[in-house]
Amino acid sequence: MSEDPEDDVPIEGDIDEGKEEDSTQSLEERILELEKELQYSAAEIINTRQRLMRDKNEALKYGSANLASKIIPIIDSLARAVESSGKDKNSESIVEGVKLIMENITLALNNEGIEKIEIVENSFDPTTMEAIASIPCPDGEEPGKIVQVIEDGYKLHDRVLRAAKVIVYEG
Repeated sequence: MSEDPEDDVPIEGDIDEGKEEDSTQSLEERILELEKELQYSAAEIINTRQRLMRDKNEALKYGSANLASKIIPIIDSLARAVESSGKDKNSESIVEGVKLIMENITLALNNEGIEKIEIVENSFDPTTMEAIASIPCPDGEEPGKIVQVIEDGYKLHDRVLRAAKVIVYEG
């Protein structure tokens, strides 16, 4: 410490420089903070746009599911009508008309991506089928094999609209 007391007293210019330095550092930190927030906001906007596009594409792809779930029971009813009247020779023209209607409805559904679930090799697939009953497995048959399809299943692209209802051999 110097012997002159005036040497230890800060000069007014020194105080202003310290405040100015703190103020500049504080502003730089705030600018960095705001730049980081801006980057996060820009990333959030990009993510939102991508999510909206994905939702829009999914809505277009699966938008017909509601209508299909209403039409599929009609196809089942028409099929039962054809089966039950197939024995009556007087109703052949009606049966042919109903078959044409079923073909047209099926074609329209296929154009929308709705397809009947195919039963492959009569083996039960729990992802696309529902076992509504099981019967004892006879000798020489494989457990889990489909005995009878009670109601056809349908899918829209890769989504199951209605599982196929089947009877299977129990194991």
